[in-house]
Amino acid sequence: MGLLSFIKDAGEKLFGGAPAQAAPVPQQQAAAPAANVADLNAKAGAAIKTYIDQQNLGLDNLGVTFDGATSKVALAGNAPSQEAAEKAGLAAGNVAGVAGVDNGLQYPPGTASQYHDVERGDTLSAISKKYYGDPNKYMKIFEANKPMLSSPDKIYPGQKLRIPPL
Repeated sequence: MGLLSFIKDAGEKLFGGAPAQAAPVPQQQAAAPAANVADLNAKAGAAIKTYIDQQNLGLDNLGVTFDGATSKVALAGNAPSQEAAEKAGLAAGNVAGVAGVDNGLQYPPGTASQYHDVERGDTLSAISKKYYGDPNKYMKIFEANKPMLSSPDKIYPGQKLRIPPL
């Protein structure tokens, strides 16, 4: 599925409000023991995996790794559909502190979705009009992003949304 980029400072706060910086910046790396960095990366990966599991996407053998030095997540395993794989990638990427997701989930062939980065002033109706030509199809976008979205009125700048094909 490839690498998706995200806005690092936007998203779910899974790490107690602190950004997910498991590994120190390179000039500080010598001061941190390697085991500590690996442990922090493992804890961040486990938190993201738990968050994805809570979405009930039907994934098998989900593997999640986090690299704090690059702020990237890698996903592995099997998804029942392309939609489930795409939602898992969005769930991982819409976590504060994550700048990119390498979605390696395997799934049966399907039609690829588009993605939209929410900007200030965006609404699902406006996004629907942009991609479908009809603002009244906003519920299709909302449903495609559930359970990460709890309400059609609760989207925020920096969030990445899945825009499924019509």
